[in-house]
Amino acid sequence: MLFVPVSAPRGMGEYARSLALATALVQRRPGTEVHFALNRRAPYAGEVPFPATLLPSSATFHSDEVIALIERFRPQVVVFDNAGRTAQLRAARASGAKIVFVSSRPRQRRRAFRLRWMRLIDEHWIAYPEFIAGSLSSFERLKLRLLGRPRVRFMDVIMPSPDATLRSSLLERFDVRPGAFVLAVPGGGTGHPGAEDAPAAVGEAARRLATRGHPTVLVGVVPDSGGYAASPLLRIAPRLSPAELIELMRAAQIVISNGGDTLLQALACHRPCVAVPIAGDQIHRIRRCAEAGLALEARASADDLERAAVELLASSENQKKLARRVAERNVANEIDAAVDALEALVIGG
Repeated sequence: MLFVPVSAPRGMGEYARSLALATALVQRRPGTEVHFALNRRAPYAGEVPFPATLLPSSATFHSDEVIALIERFRPQVVVFDNAGRTAQLRAARASGAKIVFVSSRPRQRRRAFRLRWMRLIDEHWIAYPEFIAGSLSSFERLKLRLLGRPRVRFMDVIMPSPDATLRSSLLERFDVRPGAFVLAVPGGGTGHPGAEDAPAAVGEAARRLATRGHPTVLVGVVPDSGGYAASPLLRIAPRLSPAELIELMRAAQIVISNGGDTLLQALACHRPCVAVPIAGDQIHRIRRCAEAGLALEARASADDLERAAVELLASSENQKKLARRVAERNVANEIDAAVDALEALVIGG
């Protein structure tokens, strides 16, 4: 298996999804060979638990290197997650590989529904629930009828399966009790255009909640920066692995999240969530979740985040209501379905 996710110095949603898939696949089929193509400047590049080819930037911009890797590694399946060029897909097809393309943004979805890409792709996974991503349009359905390919699946969330041992060790490490702490995940690494202050606002809101007496774990900031370490109930985690973050999420009382993959992960963990957009495409996702009663929307300011979180923490009834609606909506962890699909491609090939 060759995984080619978008990778950059900030953000790690695509890599986290690919890593969860690769790990689950190797657990099920121990003899599977896995390789990644990654940006060498990504913060996780030196910690990948699988062989990796490191590129000067994201794989989309380095077709020669990716094509050479495909020809050398000769994978049975290539998973392009929001990444790839036509030449890369053609090289994968020419080598005999099956192709999975994962889209989590409208632009990538449109690319995957171009006729020349549809002829190359075996499976197109839309990595958001249908109520957020939008059902297939009449034009998309027409193209699928005409070509008879690829298979399209809505994959709500792809993340690691529960790991009780890891969760216990994390609770001990951060000295928090299950269901009795706030998990704050600004995400993004640095501010996105139009939302440059959002990560700092989440950090400040986390500090204030800890000062109010709520044990809080803040992920993605450097200890002793921004005065965060001044509160004894604030735990700082500069960076966690995707599996560690998910296990903390499963144990949290509430989650303060950005509007990217972290929001959907919180919903799949059935956690009450306060969400703030740190990028333009996140506003729509958060609004759809808020309109469905699945999350609370907050502005990118410490004051508004603090207000929303305090109101939610003060009302166990509101927490239960959010959790109940999330459970009814059933935003599902599709890791098993995704691994089943990859296995079927290998066997069918």
